[in-house]
Amino acid sequence: MKSESIVTVMVAALMNLSIATAKLIAGVISGSAAMVSEAAHSAADTVTQMMLYAALRNSALPADQEHPFGYGRTAYLWAALAAACTFVAGGLFSITHGLHSMNAQPETGFLVSYIVLAIAFVLEGVSFLRTMRQLRSESHRWSTRPLRLLRRTPDTTLKAVFLEDAAALIGLLLAALGLALTEITGNAFYDGAASVLIGILLLAVAVSLGHANISLLVGRALPPRLRETLQTELEAAGDITAVGELLTLYLGPTEALVAARVNFRDDASGAAIERTVREAEARMREHHPSIRHVFLSPRGPSGHGRPSDGDRPDLRSGTHRGER
Repeated sequence: MKSESIVTVMVAALMNLSIATAKLIAGVISGSAAMVSEAAHSAADTVTQMMLYAALRNSALPADQEHPFGYGRTAYLWAALAAACTFVAGGLFSITHGLHSMNAQPETGFLVSYIVLAIAFVLEGVSFLRTMRQLRSESHRWSTRPLRLLRRTPDTTLKAVFLEDAAALIGLLLAALGLALTEITGNAFYDGAASVLIGILLLAVAVSLGHANISLLVGRALPPRLRETLQTELEAAGDITAVGELLTLYLGPTEALVAARVNFRDDASGAAIERTVREAEARMREHHPSIRHVFLSPRGPSGHGRPSDGDRPDLRSGTHRGER
């Protein structure tokens, strides 16, 4: 899915670069504040999508001795920087420019602006439809609804492209509305107000993405439903009577870690425990491909502490991608 995310980001970046150029030319010709703000919006989106591309490439680096769990979290650092770029370059600029333009002379050349907005809407729609296809594909893989996946997904690049494309389409409608009202009334206030609303929209997107990425950088557990499913699967395994503690952690957009202390039957032998652990790990990875690392620690009979090393083997495991 990472390669699909890279294609999605690159398509969005190329679309936005073309759109930003067209909007800027139309904004200069017409003098429209909303068009200039939309150009800044698309330019900010282009920069952020290049940052998201860097995030995906860097997070794909293989694990090494100094980074045994890989570089997956670098995606969240780059995505947080992208959100900050959207906040400053897109949101604050659009608001400031809009406020300064409310009392300006009404622009001319409305037709050019309308044509550019229409073309931009089509191009943004193409990018948005591709993002929606990927979102539906991943939601089907996780057996959940697209909107639920969007709220909980660790793939913040997908979330960023979706929100930015959605904001772009809404921003284009706001710009068109501001232009139309200015043309009808001859008052530049509406064009400036549209620019301010576009800026507020971008601020909302930036704050949402920033919060999501910071949460994942700090370390976020898998969703409650998935944790419950994992616990149920472990408890259903042979010789396991209970799961004493279950800890999960996102390591990147496509990788997660699971660690658990489990109780075994009092009469379970060391060989039986080892077989049960290996089968549980294999089943967990098969059912949930994003789980790359599993650590299961036996707690001993009836949960009264762990067995000594002489009584039972150390069954904890942490398998990296490609092993087994």
